[in-house]
Amino acid sequence: MITHRVRTHASREDLPREDELAWRLAQVAADPVPVGPEVAEMIGNRVIDNAAVAAASLARAPVANARAQALAHPYSPGSAVFGTGAAVSASPEWAAWANGVAVRELDFHDTFLAADYSHPGDNIPPVLAVAQHRGLDGRALVRGLATGYEVQVDLVRGICLHEHRIDHIAHLGPSAAAGIGTLLGLAPETIYQAIGQALHTTTTTRQSRKGAISSWKAYAPAFAGKIAVEAVDRTMRGEGAPAPIYEGEDGVIARLLSGPEAVYEVPLPEPGEPKRAILDTYTKEHSAEYQSQALIDLARRMAPEVGDVSRVREVVIRTSHHTHNVIGTGANDPQKTDPDASRETLDHSIMYIFAVALEDREWHHERSYTPERSHRRSTVDLWRKVRTVEDPEWTARYHDPDPDKRAFGGRVEITLDDGTVIADELAVADAHPRGARPFAREQYIAKFRTLAEGVVAESEQDRFLDLACRLESLSAAEVRALNLAASALTESNTKGLF
Repeated sequence: MITHRVRTHASREDLPREDELAWRLAQVAADPVPVGPEVAEMIGNRVIDNAAVAAASLARAPVANARAQALAHPYSPGSAVFGTGAAVSASPEWAAWANGVAVRELDFHDTFLAADYSHPGDNIPPVLAVAQHRGLDGRALVRGLATGYEVQVDLVRGICLHEHRIDHIAHLGPSAAAGIGTLLGLAPETIYQAIGQALHTTTTTRQSRKGAISSWKAYAPAFAGKIAVEAVDRTMRGEGAPAPIYEGEDGVIARLLSGPEAVYEVPLPEPGEPKRAILDTYTKEHSAEYQSQALIDLARRMAPEVGDVSRVREVVIRTSHHTHNVIGTGANDPQKTDPDASRETLDHSIMYIFAVALEDREWHHERSYTPERSHRRSTVDLWRKVRTVEDPEWTARYHDPDPDKRAFGGRVEITLDDGTVIADELAVADAHPRGARPFAREQYIAKFRTLAEGVVAESEQDRFLDLACRLESLSAAEVRALNLAASALTESNTKGLF
């Protein structure tokens, strides 16, 4: 890996294009380096993972609405829309939109955490949609996805958006554009322009994940994917982008991030170096914000010793700066302790999540979020006894440069009514590569089967898994068939412009 120093340059400095970060990202995307078998297998795992969580969300209103929008834009050859089967196709940017919402709705797919946050599986819907539209095979698809993961993970390693309250889709727009560029075999110049356009149009604030969190939390990454498809289309036609987009005097670093004096260090593969970043990412066993994964597992582990939760006087979660300030009491969001809060808000409240996991000794993507569940008197009482504390040790472990030491959990101290203190800690979730039960192909398939049950017929599940498990060898026709047909599809009951 080569570490690139990125800073603001005044217009009079005339920064050479080859020194711009967007150009370096484009060079990574254009590098024809082969994809290794370990990476190809993991990409197949994540295609399965995305389909699993999309299947479980097909009946939810935000997903049905996004699907209705896509189906209002039919196109031939076009791209598949999750749930509709092979007979229906939509314009690729709209298919990327609908499928992106389906994948993100339950907040239940893969994650990478470093200087910033990311869900790199969000790259799959736009890259897959373009592959289907252009009639490309599995080898091209795998190459495109390897780039999407690489670019997003490397940006997340080097550039923190959250401290400036910029939403993490600002890394997704460029990564999806780069992935599509690799998929199509575009020239670096075209990819460079698409990355610049995608970044410029997907740099938004984190209010989408703050306060009263709405369905836009799921729509935002889908929007970035849709924009990336459109950006590639425009730049293939010869249109350009603002430049230098990161380093300019009025660019992203100078005006939206750490300012003209800031220097960021972004690691990128050397020419000819395989793109392996996907191997540093991890998926979720539980449908909740990633920083709650280990704490859900810890709650289940502590529950038998705690016993009757009505005896709990206080729960203190000592954890990292990020966890405390994003999903903990450090966020200062009263909505995070409100029983009437949206599912999206509860998903970002570790106080609620820990209380329910401790009381139920399980976590379920539907049952744990119902209004009846959030209004249960015993849960509300317990929920409001939970608080988080930022612990410098856990913050340091969260940011440890050694991935084998990095930790996303915390230490929990539960005080009972007689003064007894029950304490335990967990560094990583059980499903994490260093966890008690790491996910491999078997676990991805099991997750898919569980979430698709009752939504997708078993024969259809079998057909999809056969394709996903041999992704790199798929023909163009088989890539087009990489979709799910739901047994019964809920239609949107709303009306919009289309």
